[in-house]
Amino acid sequence: MKALRCHAFGPVGHLALEDVPSPLPGPRQAVVSIKAAGVNFPDTLIVQGKYQIKPELPFTPGGEFAGIVKAIGDGVANVKPGDAVLGVGVTGGFAEEALIDAANLVALPRDADFAVAAALTMAYGTTIHALKDRARIVRGETLLVLGAGGGTGLAAVEIGKLLGATVIAAASTDAKLDVCRKHGADALINYDREDLKERVRALTNGRGADVVYDPVGGSYTAAASRSVAWNGRYLVIGFAAGEIPQIPLNLPLLKGYSIVGVYWGGFVQREPAGNAANMKQLMDWIAAGKLVPLISARYPLSQAVDALFAMMRREVTGKIVIVP
Repeated sequence: MKALRCHAFGPVGHLALEDVPSPLPGPRQAVVSIKAAGVNFPDTLIVQGKYQIKPELPFTPGGEFAGIVKAIGDGVANVKPGDAVLGVGVTGGFAEEALIDAANLVALPRDADFAVAAALTMAYGTTIHALKDRARIVRGETLLVLGAGGGTGLAAVEIGKLLGATVIAAASTDAKLDVCRKHGADALINYDREDLKERVRALTNGRGADVVYDPVGGSYTAAASRSVAWNGRYLVIGFAAGEIPQIPLNLPLLKGYSIVGVYWGGFVQREPAGNAANMKQLMDWIAAGKLVPLISARYPLSQAVDALFAMMRREVTGKIVIVP
């Protein structure tokens, strides 16, 4: 089978598509024939050795995928060959087949759209955990989303609306903001040409946002951290801008707001029942037509490196997937 391989931590351009043996399942493992794999910003960090988890070399990047179970090992009872499944891990997805712990597989309906399923786990799993479990957002609160045109950002726009929030979407281009508007955003801010802090102040009558969803970091954090309402929550999702910012601690002190870390991978490992409940909620929303993840581009496996570069250049709107 073919797989994208990383032999040393470094530039994404050093990845190579190679022929490798098909994996064989060990105890409590399964092999999945991949139909689609989601592309996420952490995939670019893992390859460069900049993520909090460093896989053993060599490895195949790709932390989320959907497909059909090909084979199972001893002790596997939750899936069987022929089942449609959604898989989530750290690596393995950018290939024709993946070996995964069977406990990390979620059953899909037989008529599931594999591309939509593959786009679901990281962006939407992170976001429902962030807004529901960590921020405990309630109907009527105001949610400010940074990087709202990207995968996690657009997920926050959509899930924020489903949870009853008033959503302010902030992004770097009018084209991305137009997508946010079509996916339910109540107000838009182009932070490349508008003052983020002043626009949030104007849109909230000086009160600020109850919840800030920040997957970007960098220079945008300074203005956003000054735009939080009394008793608000600042959600630290990630640092797509490449810089881990520093927030002056007098700001949460004076405004009584909380800085809340969101590490979905840790949540999955430590609270699997809570994650399973969240994934069921996402599936129910999709089945009811209330949630429609945007797949803006599909890449063949031979162009997986191009997909990663598009993610690094912040050219992606919504989600992109690799289709072997």
